[in-house]
Amino acid sequence: MTIPRALRRRVVRVRRDTGFLAAGIPLHLALVPLWSWMASVAKSRAWPVLPLPFVLILLGVLALTAVQRRRYRLLLGVEILRLPAAREQGWLRRALRWLSVAQTWRQAGYHLLVGPLLAVVELAVLAAWVAGLAGVTVNGWAWMLPVQVRLDYVDYATQAVYYTAAGVLLLCAAPWLTGPVTRAETRIALALLGTSRSQQLQQRVEHLSESRTDLIDAAATERRRIERDLHDGTQQRLVSLAVNLGLAKATLTDLPDEARTVIDEAHREAKEAIAELNDLVRGRLHPAVLEDRGLDAALSGLAARVPIPVRLRVDLEERAAPTVESVAYFVVSEALTNVTKHARAARVDVTVKQIGRMLRVNITDDGIGGADTSTGSGLSGLAKRVGSVDGTFHISSPVGGPTTIAVELPCEP
Repeated sequence: MTIPRALRRRVVRVRRDTGFLAAGIPLHLALVPLWSWMASVAKSRAWPVLPLPFVLILLGVLALTAVQRRRYRLLLGVEILRLPAAREQGWLRRALRWLSVAQTWRQAGYHLLVGPLLAVVELAVLAAWVAGLAGVTVNGWAWMLPVQVRLDYVDYATQAVYYTAAGVLLLCAAPWLTGPVTRAETRIALALLGTSRSQQLQQRVEHLSESRTDLIDAAATERRRIERDLHDGTQQRLVSLAVNLGLAKATLTDLPDEARTVIDEAHREAKEAIAELNDLVRGRLHPAVLEDRGLDAALSGLAARVPIPVRLRVDLEERAAPTVESVAYFVVSEALTNVTKHARAARVDVTVKQIGRMLRVNITDDGIGGADTSTGSGLSGLAKRVGSVDGTFHISSPVGGPTTIAVELPCEP
């Protein structure tokens, strides 16, 4: 006869929970001798000896917490989160930090106060299993007794029926006790041995920040790769094409006018494509001068190519992170492009200054104003890029001007 799958899963779960509870009894009672010793030392007022059991209890809390986490992970598949390792140098600083964390004292309360109570409950559940099995098999145990003993107790058969019925009831009730007790212990362990809700959120935020930084770095690396491929591949081919068209234009003088017109047009478009590609690499991608010589040199080259007079002031104590430098360069590049195309400005002031751990970028023009980030223009893209490194983006652009873009970037994203 085939056992239903649901019943098999139920049997496996009950067996797993029973083993889990049985494994918890020695762990929950492990510190009781030390706790009793510490109480006796305190009662005898042997104050010089008192720190020794206290230190042993703290070490026991640390070891038992690790064992309990492993117990929950292996037997139930429940992962109890822990705080990240302390970054302080030296064992004394790490120990002091461990003692100053509230989680440490929650763990101590679990092992010293809650643990013994849980051990009593676990013993009661296991006693129900043992008593149930003993009651169900009482007739077998009775027939193993000597004949004379059975004759002396003539009513053992009637009592055995009662014991068997009680054993059956206990075996039926034990699985319904095992599951709730296991779930209750799991919730208690997650609350006392694991991290709190605020700590979990903090760890999540740190993880997301690290993931975002890795993603930004990966995107910057990909941009540099694209720039290198464009410079070494596509740009060189366009230059070769333009040179060949120029040679054809200069040497093939006997061609019809229509053919010369086509060559002239192709030559001009090839040179325009090269110029646009150079502008793309310099303005949209990560320029090589930014990586080699820093933000000051990159912005100086950018300002020199703008057809509007640009007054640039850069005051940096040290180089910021490459990602932050890239964002600052892109902000200035996009702002100067917008000024050239839309602002009708006669002058632009660009100021880049490092104040503490913040990099401040200000771009001001004397144009017609009216810029708005809510219209889905390139300014909204600038705000998103600045926000990707936890920076702030502000723009003031009343109609009639002037327009001021103020950006603050953390030097370490």
